[in-house]
Amino acid sequence: MPLTKLVFRPGINREGTNYSNEGGWYDGDKIRFRSGYVERIGGWRQVSGPVIGTCRKLHDFTTLASQNLLFMGTNKKAYLEDSGAIYDITPIRRTVTLGSNPFETQTAGTGVIRVTDTAHGATLGDFVTFSGATAFDGLTTGDLNKEQEITSIIDANTYEVNTGGVSTSGSTSGGGASISAAYQINIGLNTTILGPGWGAGTWGRFTWGSGAGSLAGQTLRLWEADDYGEDLLFNISDGPIYYWDASGTTSTRGVALTSLSGASDVPVVARKVLVSETDRHVLCFGANPIDSADQDPLLIRWSSQESLTDWTPRPTNTAGDIRLSQGSEIITAVRTSRQVLVWTDHTLHSVQFLGPPYTFGTALLGDNIRIAGPNTAISVNDIVFWMGQENFYLYDGRIQAIPCTVREYVFSDINRNQSFKFHAGSLASQNEVWWYYCSENSDEIDRYVVYNYLEQTWYYGTLARTAWNDRASGQRSYPQATGVDNWLYDHEYGLDDGSVSPAVAVNAYVQSADFDIGDGDNFMFIRRIIPDLSFRTSTAANPEVTFTMIARNYNGVGTNNGTDSGDVIRTTTVGGQHDYTDQLFMRLRGRQMALKVESDTTGVKWRLGAPRLEVRPDGRR
Repeated sequence: MPLTKLVFRPGINREGTNYSNEGGWYDGDKIRFRSGYVERIGGWRQVSGPVIGTCRKLHDFTTLASQNLLFMGTNKKAYLEDSGAIYDITPIRRTVTLGSNPFETQTAGTGVIRVTDTAHGATLGDFVTFSGATAFDGLTTGDLNKEQEITSIIDANTYEVNTGGVSTSGSTSGGGASISAAYQINIGLNTTILGPGWGAGTWGRFTWGSGAGSLAGQTLRLWEADDYGEDLLFNISDGPIYYWDASGTTSTRGVALTSLSGASDVPVVARKVLVSETDRHVLCFGANPIDSADQDPLLIRWSSQESLTDWTPRPTNTAGDIRLSQGSEIITAVRTSRQVLVWTDHTLHSVQFLGPPYTFGTALLGDNIRIAGPNTAISVNDIVFWMGQENFYLYDGRIQAIPCTVREYVFSDINRNQSFKFHAGSLASQNEVWWYYCSENSDEIDRYVVYNYLEQTWYYGTLARTAWNDRASGQRSYPQATGVDNWLYDHEYGLDDGSVSPAVAVNAYVQSADFDIGDGDNFMFIRRIIPDLSFRTSTAANPEVTFTMIARNYNGVGTNNGTDSGDVIRTTTVGGQHDYTDQLFMRLRGRQMALKVESDTTGVKWRLGAPRLEVRPDGRR
């Protein structure tokens, strides 16, 4: 009986129906396409953590001492990661000496104390570090003199913390007369809170009729970061700018840029800060004008060349500003080797270095251009890719919509109200751009979609990663990401899910669209399958995958993972490595068929080639 080779088009296609995509792949998870063939992605392992808060920003840089550091910005803290060790560099907003005996125990047998500090400015969940306190009411100096998280705000002058100790009597004041309190900057939200009405949020950011995410105070905490030589600049989106000096120790905290010696008209608020590398200017997008603390969402300001602190325009320097002529607010900016691309709520602009006397100039590249969120654009090999509100785009000198075979699948099941959480990342070793996003019924990242720009293929899957950093510096062995469990992970490491110990399997599968004989005039009968699989790099002694053939008599896909109650399903196992399965025998009859390949055991890496079917026309009985 003749054999029929199964060769499917690379990439997943969900733009048509299952049957209209005959000859292609229709569904999958944890897979990629390389040189036209489908394979399972790599695994991941925990590197360091957990950090406090959800990380939304990763940025690695290298000091002159060849120390490779990773900035991690969460909604509660700012960190540096160095070879697996994590250092808290969260800036201090206020240091004060408290009055005499400012602590009061609350309930005997607990470690809760009430702290008196006039106009403390703290919010619930903030962190404060006490030093110089003396023991009292059963609480030791070790209980008191450490970083404390504020668990309750009583009023503008008092708050409570839980020291973790055990008081003896309760309702006792103490602590001494020489207590220093160092307050870290206020924490931020871990989600976007929506509100109705004009002015409550950004016009056009969400779909018509939806709530709006407020410009300030009601959106989740986002950080921006860039290296200035070996030092680090970082800022809270729509907040202050901070500086970390590499000449100190890794545990040295960041300081406000305005506090540096010689600071002159440094912006006090900005949506994003980045460094124009070729000409060495610091640019702030959505900054406050000089002589005003109010944020102008369309204003771009820059420092004098080779200066962090000189922002006062003079005839003798190159500091200056420019205001975009169109749009309501700047959403984000991405640097390339030739220019900086700047998105507003509905336009795309180019910012280029011109030299004296204007320093920088802008050009409108396109109107009615939208971006899904501040972190959904990325530059790869000087081509910029971004997720819009209904499509994906690239800019390589001109704006182009990227033909996308999973566009409807992604944008019909997406939570636009949490678009500030969406983020893009590159995986240069695989020629891929990944976008992580929230599905419609999720308020946290739970899905990803991938574009292979070399092979122009699309695929997707489920994975919760809140920030991504490719091994751009060349000093990190693996691309890295943070999970919702607040751990930092190495990706494309090994084959398994290292979020737990011992590691567990990464469940991966791919399923074809239906295929038939001719135009489905005849039923077909399958007797056997000749598998074509590579298990190279698998670590399991006898790696296995499951082959499933699904037969149905009519078009359509059911709700149960692409099947319904009328389908006939045959499943068998393909082994590899030392005992490869030569052929699979299964008896299956139907008008059309689909192939599914999946793995759910540890140590298995597979790549599918061109399996063959022993198939013949058959009558129905």
